[in-house]
Amino acid sequence: MEIQVLIPYRTGMNSRAEIEINASPEKVWNVVTDIENSPNVIKGINSVDVLERPRTGLNGLKWKETRVLFGKEATEVMWITHSEENAFYQTRAESRGAVYISTVPAMEFRSELRTLGARIMGVVFAGMMRKAATKAFEEDLRNIKNYIEAG
Repeated sequence: MEIQVLIPYRTGMNSRAEIEINASPEKVWNVVTDIENSPNVIKGINSVDVLERPRTGLNGLKWKETRVLFGKEATEVMWITHSEENAFYQTRAESRGAVYISTVPAMEFRSELRTLGARIMGVVFAGMMRKAATKAFEEDLRNIKNYIEAG
């Protein structure tokens, strides 16, 4: 299975990374949907605390994820808004004047800068943000690949 990363920003910058994982889509799905185990899979994630769990499926699963970004620990609340079993799930997070939408396992990421402050920060730090996000997603993909192929 091939996983691609596409990171479009409102400023028009795009970044893309790809990785080939030697496993079935079902195996990849089982790993990427095991949110509670993600700190054991992805080295960049320090902790995950599940806040809400749906009765069935993934839609509505909400958790708090802590990572180190730019040398500082950052915690975001994320939730799954849409999913199709063995295909993809979409997460949403809202923070610092922006909405972040990610699609997994395709690893697409997009942000919508909603406040003036977020837009200014997006323009000022766009290059640095793009580089850091690309590096983080590439590392996440390598971690997922290594975990799946090792086990």
